Amino acid sequence: MGRAFEYRKATKFARWDRMAKQFSRIGREIAIAVKTGGIHPESNPALRRCLLNAKGVNMPKDNVERAIKKASGADAEQYDEITYEGYAPGGIAVFLECTTNNSTRTVANVRAIFNKFDGNLGKNGELAFIFDRKGIFTIDRAAIKLDWEDFELEMIDAGAEEIEEDEGEIIITSSFEDFGAVSHKFEELGIEPKSAELQRFPNTTKSLPPEQAQTVMKMIEKFEDDDDIQHVFHNMEISEELQQAMS
Repeated sequence: MGRAFEYRKATKFARWDRMAKQFSRIGREIAIAVKTGGIHPESNPALRRCLLNAKGVNMPKDNVERAIKKASGADAEQYDEITYEGYAPGGIAVFLECTTNNSTRTVANVRAIFNKFDGNLGKNGELAFIFDRKGIFTIDRAAIKLDWEDFELEMIDAGAEEIEEDEGEIIITSSFEDFGAVSHKFEELGIEPKSAELQRFPNTTKSLPPEQAQTVMKMIEKFEDDDDIQHVFHNMEISEELQQAMS
């Protein structure tokens, strides 16, 4: 299995799956996509990706249409995408992707969480060397009508780095630069992904003693609870023992 796939599997249990949070996250992504590219998904790749992800989490069509209408209105809230970087206890690197209409509030909340758990908010850019940005596409195995080898060749030609199967789903990883090319290849093949996201994966992971690792996971959960924080990435190794302790 590839490195990105294994890391994704290991951290999957710890990521939030609350429906309200997912809908809020996608709603903000729609707002930014509409602001930058307009309301028509045919000519707005970012909005097409948002609609895919909305479908993937069963976000009602009415909610999606309402989010697009609200984002295109004269009184639409203005959201900015901001990232923050820092260290959790034990030297664990933490990378936060935020979408906010009040950066003063957001940075104050981020700093407070770092301080509460004896972490440190760092300077933007200092953790760039630790994380690689990757495209992650999820599709149903049954959606592939081509012969498997032909499908793999098509994906590799488009820029896929890893193609893995997990419980009836196909997970395809690409570089950040090839994200658009892989998306276009799916359109050519008539395959609609269940989700298409850009995620950050650590080059190396770091293990901690169980007690300290649980403290870091509580810190990560606090970040994930914040409405302004869209994604939380870290480089802590998720052991089976930690998974059992947190379950």
